[in-house]
Amino acid sequence: MPRPPDLRAAQPGSDPYARATFSLGNRALRLLWNLCRLLLFRLSPRPLYTWRAFLLRLFGAKVGPLSRIYPAAKVWAPWNLVCADHVTLGDRSEIYNPAPVHLGSHVILSPDCFLCGATHDYNDPEFPLLAYAMTVECHAWICARAAVAPGVQVGAGAVLGLQSVAISDLAPWTVYRGHPAVAVRQRTPPPEAGGAA
Repeated sequence: MPRPPDLRAAQPGSDPYARATFSLGNRALRLLWNLCRLLLFRLSPRPLYTWRAFLLRLFGAKVGPLSRIYPAAKVWAPWNLVCADHVTLGDRSEIYNPAPVHLGSHVILSPDCFLCGATHDYNDPEFPLLAYAMTVECHAWICARAAVAPGVQVGAGAVLGLQSVAISDLAPWTVYRGHPAVAVRQRTPPPEAGGAA
């Protein structure tokens, strides 16, 4: 008869996979935020951008004027989000931000895109979370269903094409596509961006 598995490893505190990654305070705050998001943010009419910006600010986000944050956008930790002016977070765009994420002026996150701000060290037996601060600079555009990997920095005016995956930094005023994303052409900066690449 085969030996039964050792269940002691499944006891909380002994198995690194069973331990909580975040403090009790952090988890409680995220619970409050998720209740707010589901009841007040998600159900708000689409034109109420200032209401959703207010709710994010209530939980510590810095959101600049004239930002368009859609009701189905998902921010994991508002207190780690800094948005300049005219930022757009499209429906179902998701920001997983255990560490700070900065979005510059006129940044667009299209529907269903994903900014992933953390991963795990799979070579460490403790499997620790590795959280990265990330910046998406002014006039950058993350297109629909595109994903930005942990720690990737997005330069000013960069474009990450439809369903593309960025696993390394994106240069300013450059258009990327593919999986992994590769540069395919240059983009012309608009006059308000200073006209310089």
